[in-house]
Amino acid sequence: MSQHTQSEPAQPSVAEANRAVLGRFPFDDTRDFEDARRGFLGTAADPLVKDGERTVWDLQAYGFLAQDCPDSVNPSLWRQSRLVSDHGLFEVVEGIYQVRGFDLSNMTIVEGERGVLVVDPLISAQTAAAGLALYRAHRGDRPVTAVLYTHSHIDHFGGVRGVVPDGAEVPVLAPEGFLEHAVSENVYAGTAMGRRAAYMYGAALPKGPRGQVGAGLGQTTSTGAAGLIPPTLDITRTGQEEVVDGIRMVFQLTPGTEAPAELNIFFPDHAALCMAENATHNLHNLLTLRGAQVRDPHVWSRYLTEAITLFGADAQVAFASHHWPVWGRDRVIAFLSEQRDLYGYLHDQTLRMLNTGLTGPEIAERMQVPPALEKAWHTHGYYGSVSHNTKAIYQRYLGWFDGNPAHLWQHPPVEAATRYVDFMGGADEVLRRARESFAAGDYRWVAEVVNHVVFADPDDADARALQAAALEQLGYGSENGTWRNFYLMGALELRDGNVGTPTESVSPDILAALTLDQLFDSLAIRIDGPGSWDASLAIRWNLTGHEEPITLRLHNGVLTHTAGEGPAVAAPDLTVTLDEADLRAVLLGTARLDELAADGRARVTGDPHTVTELLLGHLTAPDPGFAVVTP
Repeated sequence: MSQHTQSEPAQPSVAEANRAVLGRFPFDDTRDFEDARRGFLGTAADPLVKDGERTVWDLQAYGFLAQDCPDSVNPSLWRQSRLVSDHGLFEVVEGIYQVRGFDLSNMTIVEGERGVLVVDPLISAQTAAAGLALYRAHRGDRPVTAVLYTHSHIDHFGGVRGVVPDGAEVPVLAPEGFLEHAVSENVYAGTAMGRRAAYMYGAALPKGPRGQVGAGLGQTTSTGAAGLIPPTLDITRTGQEEVVDGIRMVFQLTPGTEAPAELNIFFPDHAALCMAENATHNLHNLLTLRGAQVRDPHVWSRYLTEAITLFGADAQVAFASHHWPVWGRDRVIAFLSEQRDLYGYLHDQTLRMLNTGLTGPEIAERMQVPPALEKAWHTHGYYGSVSHNTKAIYQRYLGWFDGNPAHLWQHPPVEAATRYVDFMGGADEVLRRARESFAAGDYRWVAEVVNHVVFADPDDADARALQAAALEQLGYGSENGTWRNFYLMGALELRDGNVGTPTESVSPDILAALTLDQLFDSLAIRIDGPGSWDASLAIRWNLTGHEEPITLRLHNGVLTHTAGEGPAVAAPDLTVTLDEADLRAVLLGTARLDELAADGRARVTGDPHTVTELLLGHLTAPDPGFAVVTP
C-alpha cells in the first residue's frame, strides 16, 4: 500500500471527534515529558540497527511525531507515541540505567562490583547489542555479569544473545515457571499469535500520520534474531533475596498478572522498584489482540497492593520494562495505587454487571472509568482498552457463550454472511445503504454490515473498498495504538491482499528449550486429525540416560505420549534407542532416523522409515500468512 495513493484523509466527523479530545484531557500537563527526558545521557550516532544489510530498527522512523497532531490521529495517542518514541540512554538513579526507544521494551542495566546486570534484554540480539554499546559508550566497557528476565514474553528475553557473548556463562535469573511459559506461548499457538501480532503492531503499515504511529506500550517490535538462554536461578517466592555481583535484590512473585510467570524487583541499595510490566503508563491488556490466555485483573490489583505494602515506604523511584520512571515516594505510591484501582474497578464492575444479565459487549459499552482515574494519563487505553479488557473479564468468568440460545449454534462467518446479504436485499442494496451510513459517520455500523458482503463475496471490489474506508476512519479516531494498527492493517489487506507476517518468534533457542513433553505436544497439535482416523502406530523411544522409555502412539487421529510401562502403553510397532538430541532432531525434521541408524547413532527394531512415512507424514504445516479480514 502506498500511503499517498491509497490512504484517505480523515473524514470531517473523525477530525471533529479528534479535536474534541484536546478539550477533554489536560494536554498542558507536561510532567510526563519531563520525566521521560530526565537523566538523558545520549543516544546512538547511527540511527539504523542492522542485521547484515537488513535494518531491524530505525531510531528516526518516528521523527514525524515532532509535528503537530494531524486530523488522522487521536491526539491522546499522538502524545503517547511522542513520549514512547524518545530514545537513548537514561539514568534512573546512580547505578541504574535504561536503554529506551531501541525496541518495543526497555533494557535496564544495573551496575555491580565487577560488571553489570542486564534486566530484560529486548526482543532482538541486534537491538540489545546496540543498547549495550550505547551504555558502554557513556559508562565504560563493563562486562555483563548476570541477566534477569522479569517475565515470559519475548520482548523481555529475545535479545539475550546480543548481551551475552557466545560461550560465556553468566547467572540468568527468572521467575519460577518462566521457561515453560516462554516456550509454550511461542510454539503451541505461535503461528496464529505471530500472524495477529503483525496486525497488532501494524507491521506492514507505512510509518506516518495516516499509517503506523505506535502501539501505546512501545512503538513497534524489532525484527532481528530472537534467542533464549535458559535460566540458571529460579525465583520461587516473594521475599526471596539474592545478591549478584554485589547487587542486592528483593523479589515479589506476581504470577497471573501481565504474564503467567512474572516478578517485581526492589533494589534496596538504590531505593528503586522495578515493576516489570505490572505498572506502566497505560492500561495494559487483560487479553491481547494477538491472542493469549486471559489475565486475572483481580490478582493483578492485589499484587499491586502487595507491592505498595512491601516496598512503598522505601521506594524513591518506580520504573518498568516499558515507558519512563516515576520519582518520589508519594508519587510512586499514587501511581501504583491508581494502577491498582484501575484493574480492580474493571474487574469488580464487570462482575457486578454480568450478574445483572448483561453480556460482554453490553458491559463494554456501559463501562466508564471513574473521572479521578481517567484524568491520570497513565490509565488511558493506549495498549489495552476498557472495551476489550471488559470483554476479556467476561470471557474469563463465563466464556464465549452469552447464554442466549440463539448464539449457541450460529452459522460460521461465510455461511452467515451469505444469508445476511440475501435477507438484506443483495449486495448492491447493502452497499447503497452502507454508503449512507458512511456519509453519516457511522463507521462502526459500516464495518459490521459490509463485512457480511465481503465474506459473502470476497471478490466484490466495491465492498472491499468501502470496508477499507470504514476501517481506516475507525483507526484514525482510535486512542488505542493496537486498535489503530488492526484497523489500518485490515484496510491494507482489503486493498492490497495478503500483507504477510514479517516476524518469526519460534527461534532455534526456543525450540531447544522445549521439554520433551512440550515437544510431543507441539507435534500433536499439528496432526491432521481426519486424515489420521484410520492410522494406528506406536513407537517406543529408549533414550540414553533416561530411566523410562517413552511410547508415542497415533490412534483415532490423536498423538499421545506415555512414559514408562502400564496399561496406557501400546505395544510398539517400532523400538528406537538413541540420544535425546537425536530424537529431537528426528521429530523436528532436521535428521532422518534411517540415516542415524546407518551411522550407528540409533538402534532400531522395525522399519525406520515408519517415522518419516507414517508419523511425520500425518503432520500439517501451520500457515503464517492466513487471511484476517477476508475468508
